Amino acid sequence: MTQHLTERSGGPGLMDRFTEWLPARLRRGAAIVPVVRLAGLIGAVTPLRQGMTLATVERTLERAFSMRNAKAVALVINSPGGSPVQSRQIYLRIRQLAAEKNLPVLVFVEDVAASGGYMIACAGDEIFCDPSSILGSIGVVGGSFGLQELIKKIGIERRLYTAGEHKAMLDPFLPENPDDVMRLKKIQREIHALFISLVKDSRSARLKGADDVLFTGEYWAGDTAVSLGLADAIGDLRTVLRGRFGDKVAMPVVAPAAGLLSGLLGRRAPGAGSLGLSWAGLVEELISAAETRAMWGRFGL
Repeated sequence: MTQHLTERSGGPGLMDRFTEWLPARLRRGAAIVPVVRLAGLIGAVTPLRQGMTLATVERTLERAFSMRNAKAVALVINSPGGSPVQSRQIYLRIRQLAAEKNLPVLVFVEDVAASGGYMIACAGDEIFCDPSSILGSIGVVGGSFGLQELIKKIGIERRLYTAGEHKAMLDPFLPENPDDVMRLKKIQREIHALFISLVKDSRSARLKGADDVLFTGEYWAGDTAVSLGLADAIGDLRTVLRGRFGDKVAMPVVAPAAGLLSGLLGRRAPGAGSLGLSWAGLVEELISAAETRAMWGRFGL
């Protein structure tokens, strides 16, 4: 039928014209590479702000890796980092899905893939970045405030009751205890060692820098990151995918579920359904916003 119609009209047949109306990802023979965007602070959760966690991205990742006729999965990353636990869990889930579906993972870094953001990027079989992208910051950071002098000035007395010698460790309303700082730094060294091991396992022989360069917490722009083996090449999503899979490659973006149904299914941030905040909640939001701004600000963003 298709051949007959084509010959009689001297032009494309009925099926050919029908195919042109279909989305690129549904056309027979078209290469398909689902795209998932992973952006924002990792693991930050406040009443009005949901950070990137395994719970918020897992379903999206599963949909991307399950897309019929996919040739690979592309991850677009733009994150200054955050929770090392959530970063590693997302990394592990990506690698599990890649193994289950036997699909390569191509990572494309936008503004920044630093700290936990870079940990997630290491889930890619290949990492591409822009010359101005920031990559690295392979380290662990933690911070607090010392408010004990402030509460003295405004006439507030701190009353704290604990069971357990170190239960109030690093309380910002108490003077800093050197022993507590030493314990915290020990934990940070353990987490740092896990981070280093993950990067070495993921990038293996591609790493070209010495440990005392790569793993100090320093970060670099794209070209230097490539020269150090933290990324594989300079490249953007469309150019790389078209060069690898052809000009007609379909790049459907797989986004999280949105709207009323997703809210009923518990995908909204805790407390997001209420506009009323207590003073404590408002303070928490302001501090969280300041911390988020500070994390992006470390990379000039």
